[in-house]
Formats: sequence, C-alpha cells, structure tokens
Amino acid sequence: MFFLKHIKEKMKQSFLVRFLGKKWMSYSLLTGIFFLVVFLSTISSLSPEKYELQPGQKAPADLRAPRDIEDKAATEKLMKKAIESVEPREKIDPTIQIDIKKKVERYFVHLYQVRGLPEITEDEKLALLKEDNVLELEDEQLIIMLNASEQELKSMESYIYEVITQVMSTGIKSEEIEKERINITNYFMSIKEFREPIRRIGIYIVNSSIQANRFLDIETTQQKIEEAKKNVEKVIIRRDSIIASSGDIITEDKYDLLKEAGLTKEDGKKDFPLYTGIGLLVMLSQVLLISYLFAFHKDIFQTQSKLYLILIIFLSTYLIAKTMYIISAYLVPIAASAMLLGILIDTRFAILVNLVLTVLLGLITGNNWGFLISALLAGTVGAFSVSHTHQRSNIFFAGLMVSLSNMIVIFSIGLINNTEMSKLLMESFYGILNGIFCAILTIGTLPLWESVFHILTPLKLLELSNPNQPALKKLLLEAPGTYHHSIIVGNLSEAAADAIGANGLMTRVSAYYHDIGKLKRPYFFKENQLTSENPHDKLTPSLSTLIITSHVKDGVEIARKYNLPSEIIEMIEQHHGSTLVKYFYHKAVTDEEQENVEEESFRYDGVKPQTKEAAILMLADSVEAAVRSMSDATGEKIKILIDKIIKDKLDDHQLDACPLTLRDLDKIAQSFQTVLMGIFHERIEYPEINRKEVEVAK
Repeated sequence: MFFLKHIKEKMKQSFLVRFLGKKWMSYSLLTGIFFLVVFLSTISSLSPEKYELQPGQKAPADLRAPRDIEDKAATEKLMKKAIESVEPREKIDPTIQIDIKKKVERYFVHLYQVRGLPEITEDEKLALLKEDNVLELEDEQLIIMLNASEQELKSMESYIYEVITQVMSTGIKSEEIEKERINITNYFMSIKEFREPIRRIGIYIVNSSIQANRFLDIETTQQKIEEAKKNVEKVIIRRDSIIASSGDIITEDKYDLLKEAGLTKEDGKKDFPLYTGIGLLVMLSQVLLISYLFAFHKDIFQTQSKLYLILIIFLSTYLIAKTMYIISAYLVPIAASAMLLGILIDTRFAILVNLVLTVLLGLITGNNWGFLISALLAGTVGAFSVSHTHQRSNIFFAGLMVSLSNMIVIFSIGLINNTEMSKLLMESFYGILNGIFCAILTIGTLPLWESVFHILTPLKLLELSNPNQPALKKLLLEAPGTYHHSIIVGNLSEAAADAIGANGLMTRVSAYYHDIGKLKRPYFFKENQLTSENPHDKLTPSLSTLIITSHVKDGVEIARKYNLPSEIIEMIEQHHGSTLVKYFYHKAVTDEEQENVEEESFRYDGVKPQTKEAAILMLADSVEAAVRSMSDATGEKIKILIDKIIKDKLDDHQLDACPLTLRDLDKIAQSFQTVLMGIFHERIEYPEINRKEVEVAK
C-alpha cells in the first residue's frame, strides 16, 4: 500500500500529468483525437488498395474505381472528334466586289468620254486611254474598244457587271478562282450578241478583275470549336465500376486510369484533393458540435468528463458503424448514440450528433440516400423517444420506434425505386434488427457510462430512490423519524419543482438523502427521540448547535462513503445554507450565564442554494418541520406559516444565489399548501362501541 501511495504521489508531481491536466491542453487533446480518428478512419475507407501494376500485365483482381474519376483519354478522343466535325466558318468581304465594279465603271466612263472627243485623232484617243488604263488592257484591245459600236460596248458592260455580281456575290475562295475563270470564259463565248473580239475583251476584263472575296472566319470557327468542346460530356468512370477485370491485359489507357484512381504503387502521388475534402468536412463537423455546446450548453462544455463521454460514444458508434456497414447499411446503429446522448446529455444535442454522424458516414457509404434518410430519421426518433424516460423498459420501446421508423423509410424508398420485393423484405428485416440492436446497446452500456463518468440520469435517480438502497435502508432502521421526514420533504419538493419547471425527480431523490448526516447522532434530533428525554437539555446551546449543524458535514461524508452522485452531495451541502439555528440561539441569548453571544456561531457553515432545486429543498425542509410542530394545522394556518418561512429565507438572504423569481416562490408556496393539506386533512372521529351493550341488544 505504501508503495502504491508513493507511486501515486510521484505521478501527481509529474510534469506530464500536470501538463495534461490543464484545461486548454485537455481541450486540445479532445479535438485532436476526434479529428485524427475520424479523418484517418474515413481515409482508410475511401483510399483504395494499391497494386504493383505495369502496362501489358494481367489485372490481379477486379480493379474498381474508388470514386468517380474522369477517363481523360476517352474524353480527349470525343473532344477531338467533336472538333473535327466543326465545319470551318467563312465570311465574304463585300468591299472587294464594290471596288472591282467601281474600277470597271470608272474605265468605261473614261472610255465613253474619250470616244466622244471629235477634235482629236485615233492615236491621241488611244494615248488618252493608255494614260488611265486601270484594267490594263493591251493596245489591240483598246483599239477594238475605240472602234466598236456603242451598243456593243453598252451590252458588254452590262454583261460584265452581271457576271461579276453573280460570281462574287456567293463569294470566291482563292483556290476556286481558276475554275470560275473557265466558267466565265465559257459563258462569254456562248453569247452571240456581239463579235468574238468583244467577247474576248469581256472575258479578259472579268477574269483579270475578279478576286478571292470569301475567306476563313477564324474567330467564328474558333468559337464553334469551343462550343463543340463544351458540349462534349466528360467520360466518367463511376465509383465501384470495374476499370480492369481480373485477368484482363492492362493497356496504356487503363494503366493511366488506374494511376489516376490511385491504385498503382508505382505512382507515389498522394490524393491531396481527397485528403483536403475529408479534412475540411471533419473540421466543419467538429466546429459545429463545439459551437453548439459553447452557445447552448456551457455547463457541458466546461465539464471535461462529459466531453470525453461524448467523444467516446461518438467515435465508438462511428467505428462500429463502419464494421456493420459491410453486412448492410441498415444495420448501422447510429440511433444508439442518439439514444445514449439523449439520456446522458441532452436530446437536442443528441439530434445534432446524429446529424453529424450521418453526414460523415455518408462519405463512407458512397452517398447512399436510403442509408442517409433512415439514419437521420431513426436517430431523431430514438433521441425523442428516450427524452424524460424514467424506466429502462422505455429504452426498449424507443428501440421499437427506431425499428418502425427504419421499416417505413426502407419501404418508402424501395417503392420509389421499384426495388424487388425480396430485397425490400431483407432490408426491412435489417432495419428492424437495427432498432433492437440499438436498444440492447443503450440498455447494456448505460450503467457503464453512468458509473465511469458519474452521470446522473433519471434512471439512476430512480435506482437511488429505491428504499432498498443501503443508505436509505440504514436511515429507515436507525433514524426512522428522519426517514419519514425526508419522504414528506421529497413529496413537497417534487411538487414544487414540477410547478416551476425544475427537475422534480432530482429534487425528490435529493430530499431522501438530504439528512443522512443525522445517522451519526440520530437521537440528538427531535424526530428520532422516542421518549420525552432530550439529550440537548444536558448540553449548552453552543454545543447543541455544533451537533445540529454538523449533520450537513456528516451527510457529505456519508454520501461519499456510499458513492452518491456529486449533484446529490451538493444538495446536501446547500439545503441549510447559512441559516440560523434559532432555537438554540434564542436559548443562548436568554440564558443569563451566556455572555457575548455571537449570531455567526449559531449559523450553519454551508453553501447557500445555487440552483432552483437546492432552494426548493431548503424551503420544503423548513416548511415540513414547522408544520409538523403545529398542534392545530388548518389550511389558513399552513398558508400563513409557509409564507412566513419563505419571507424569512428571503430576508435572511438565503435565496440570493439561486435563480428563483417571486413568481416561482408564489407557485412553490401554493404547491406546498396543496401537498400539506392532503397530509393534514381533517378526519372523521369514530365513536367508541360498547360491545356489552351490543351483545345485550342482540
């Protein structure tokens, strides 16, 4: 024993233990464990097994895509095909045709002007035409034009304009010019309206004038190519689709796909997008849970044992769910965590944890909508079903409600997806098993959580209220008066707590144990004195006060001895606060032998009530003792006494630290009066029967 104590002391002095004992370090440890376990567990489920593969080798097994991946080679082929199918867009430049017609028109205007000059010779006219020969005609052609009739020229000019318009309006590409020139030559040669020399000049003018005016529209063509690229759908290999079947030869394209999927050991590249996505989602989930606790449950946030409880339940459920999913998604016991946290912590927080668990497990299950909906609803139903539960059998009923929820969801989704009836029945069976399994997990592990983490649940309170509990049984046998007093105080406290919305069960059970300190000296308390002899008559008021007030300290010691919850121990500490022991104080003041009586010496050295429940217990304790001492307890007298006791506690500042309002105090007083009137009601006085007279009458 000495050796163990020595080791324990050394551990307390250890720097590591003291370091880990710091609150910020504990919070860091909690968040770190949560993140690492969930992150690594999710990564292990989503990261595929790697193989030693090479192109040309046979696939050692069915190689499936671990997630949706793009077949870039196939997508590239489709894109190339789409680009090739785009016809080049062309555009016609209208200014070229206009410029050509203007040039021809300018020549003929000049020709007609020169032909109309009568005072000059033919040679001079020829010289004038050569000076402005925009069509670059030869001398022979110019002479023919000068000597031709005006009708021939007008007709030829008209044909030239018409041919240029017809040919260039549809546009001519540079590679089509020679073909068009042949067509133009044939066309002019077929015209019989004017002589052949004139026709050949027309052919020369048109063929030398026409130019390419239809070009590739690079901008529009590129735009069409981009549109074609956008319209190409990427070739996606869906999750769990087989990339290469067992025994298939691995081609270059398939090898590239396997590398992209992370299935090859040769590719040392890490899947950082996958890691980043999972990390961000886990971190967001963690922030959501912490923020909720910080905003709405600071008491839980500041209690490290409860935080560890939440962590263990969350991670246990998460890891069990991963294993159960291999059999069926509908066997995953997410509702168990919701039911446990609903009983141990809070129903609303349990629903939030269920939501986070469902989302995280949804990653592993490949976004299985059937699983997501059933888990979300089943967990919510489970959390609601166990709220305010006072019997362990209610947990099994909650499990049946989870089974019913699963069955309805599975049937609904099955009908929507037109699932085969055999598969639907099997999944429904798994859903029913899920609820039963969750109930068994909750009932089986609940005592463990209550014991290890000292969580006071309604079920634990009901167990503590059992008269066969060692402390209560000892109180009944050794201090029966105190026991019966505690029972009545418990009834008063519960009724008052229920009236103002406080925890009635907690208040009642605490009342059963509030005076267990009297077990140390039971006969020094009036309710346990079976004779008229009072031991306090032989003691000084100060010593009597010390004995009376010490029952609070003794009660705390006895409560710890019997491993009572800390919440009940706090109620024992606070049920008298720092009130004055009036009887012995008054006795000390009126005693002539007593000098310099200090009031503080006759007060309880306790903590003033910090909660509504502790304040109610203090009031109920005082009211029950006072009413029991009344000789003639009528309704009016009881009401006046209750009001007086509550007013005295207020005036003595005993209720300053608790959150009770004046309206609460009024409701408490009314509930006290109702309960006490039921106890001290008037009874019929039964007459005595003279049996001898009855016999004579017979």
